[in-house]
Parts: sequence; C-alpha cells; structure tokens
Amino acid sequence: MDTVKIKNFGDKIQRLIEGNNLSREETYGMFKEVLLNEQPDLQQGAFLAALVAKGETTEEIVGAWSAIDEFDTVHVDLDRREGVFENSGTGMDALKTFNVSSAAAIVAAACGVKIARHGARAITSLCGTVDIMEAVGINVECELPVVEKSIQEAGIGLFNGMSPKVHPGALGRILSQIRFGSTLNIAASLANPGRPNLGLRGVYSEKLLDKVAKVMRGIGYERGMVVYGKDSQSGQGMDELSIAGETRVREFTREVSQEYALHPEDLGLKRAPFEQIARLGEPSQEALRFIQVLAGKGHQACIDFTCLNAGAILYTAGKCADLKQGVELSRETIGSHRAVEKLQQWAKCQKDSGDVGLKRLESLLVKASAN
Repeated sequence: MDTVKIKNFGDKIQRLIEGNNLSREETYGMFKEVLLNEQPDLQQGAFLAALVAKGETTEEIVGAWSAIDEFDTVHVDLDRREGVFENSGTGMDALKTFNVSSAAAIVAAACGVKIARHGARAITSLCGTVDIMEAVGINVECELPVVEKSIQEAGIGLFNGMSPKVHPGALGRILSQIRFGSTLNIAASLANPGRPNLGLRGVYSEKLLDKVAKVMRGIGYERGMVVYGKDSQSGQGMDELSIAGETRVREFTREVSQEYALHPEDLGLKRAPFEQIARLGEPSQEALRFIQVLAGKGHQACIDFTCLNAGAILYTAGKCADLKQGVELSRETIGSHRAVEKLQQWAKCQKDSGDVGLKRLESLLVKASAN
C-alpha cells in the first residue's frame, strides 16, 4: 500500500481523535479509500471508531453517503414522480422490538405507497429486516432487476444491503467484521439502490433527529419524518414510533422542518407495556407472529404498533391528511386482509426459482389461521 496515502489518512484520523471535524470532501475521500480497501484494516476500523466517537457532523455523514452511493451501490431506475418511499431504522437502539418497520411497509404498500426497502441482516439486533423477510418467504438473495420488478408490479421490494449484488465492493466486508455502531448505521442504510425521495427513519438517539433530517434533505429526500420512540416505564428508546410511550418527531419537507412529540393516546391508541412488543429472538417465532399481526390474529399491541408506524408512512406519503387518519386506514387494511394479500403478491414477485419462499409463506399462513 502507498505509505504516503496511509500517513495522510492517519493524519485525518488524528484530527478526529482530537475532536476536529472533517469537510464533506475529506470524509468522502476517506470513505472512498475504505470502500476500495486502500487502507490497512486497522486504519479503517480506527477511522470508523474515531468518527463516531467524535460525533459525526451532517457534512461528514453526507460525505460518507456520497462515497457509498458512488463506489459501492448498484442502482435501479425507478419512476419517482409519484414518490418512492423507504422506511427503516438505524439500529443501535436500546429496545429491540417486533419488526414493525417491515410490517408497516407491507401495510402501506397495500394502501398504494411505492416502497423500496433497503435492509440488512441482524448485526446489533436478534432478527434484522432481511432475516424476518426471508423467514416469511421473500427471496432476499435475488438479482436487482427482480427487486425492481417487484417494486413496479407489487409496489414493494427489498434490497439486501449485505449482498454483493447490491453493494459489490465493501459494505458486506465491513459490516461482517464490526460489532459497534458507526457512521454506516446512517450513511450506509441511506445508500438505497432506488434512491427514494420520501422516507420514515428511526434513530437510536434523540440527538440525531435534526441531524438525520438534514442529511436526508441533503441527499434528495423531498419529504420525511425522523423518529425516536421511548418506553415510558424504563425511559429507554427505540428507532420506531412508540406505542409504549412518547415519540419525538422531526418532520421535514424541502422548505420547512418542525419537531414535536406524539403520544399513543393522541392517535386513539392504547399505550402498551414494552414487553408486549418486544422482540422474541427466535426467527421461527418472529415469523409466525409477523404473519399473525398482518392477518389481525392476536398480538393486539403489535397490531397497534404496526398501525402507528404504517400510519406515519401514509401521512408522509400524502395518502391521508394526518397521522390519526393514517392509523385508522392501516387498521382497516389489516382487518380487510389486504395486508396479507400484499405480502402474498410480493412473495410471488420477489421469489426464488423453486418457490421455496412461497411454500414457506403458505405454511405460515396455515399456522397463523390455526392459532
């Protein structure tokens, strides 16, 4: 490796260690070298750790995203004129919940929102977005044109953020080797092949609300909502709108931004103990509960949790006038079985050649009906 390049990279790490910020261009350049594996592993890890320890600026996160988008993301061409939506969390939150973002995405897609999801397997949680969708029948290892076709035909698709088909250069390599939160929790999760322009994003700290909203605006989001939910009993947080306590929200458009608090009762929902929406951990248990929630069969707190988060998607996407209407529309969608039907349609579009996923989904639907 180039010793001069290694020294210059190390000098910038030292600046971060001393608490100094980097420019967008400097951060872009350093992430480019990480993605192209032009630095020793120790320097790459030190850079990620020093950046998050200092606390990333908006400019640094945008610089990181720009490098990932340019050097390590395969893109698809989606029609964004009526909006392409992504909802996801950053991970690293204290409270691990039912995979509500995936359930909410399916409900919203059943209401006509075009959803282009970009997720990963579990790193900081027990069952990530890719894990749960694979468990309920979606082919998460397919080629990108299959996902693109699914988004166009079924209105929803999932890009596997840890697949070399999506990020062929480095993200999979890096994420498989680290077990700490980094700038990648934000920048890499935003590196969606479909380049959505509408979004709902959960964060692991209230301090990130304004910063992440600014990053999203800076990379092309026209309207969005950044949220941090809390459990009123423990005071701990989650990267979702919470049914167990207050949610802090930063809502933005291209022109304006506002921050406010939401409580379940404000939207006609009953507050529930966190234990009723907590992650089970075992993928097979998670998959069955996931199907039961979409079918409206038990797990009332998880259904309310899903309606709350799906309602936020519908409101942000302009499908309803306010969040309360979004919650009500989401409940109607689950009750009319349109959510399960949307999942079935999605599984048929984003499937494997042997229909293994479809058979898995049908088996889960039978089990869900029997319970």
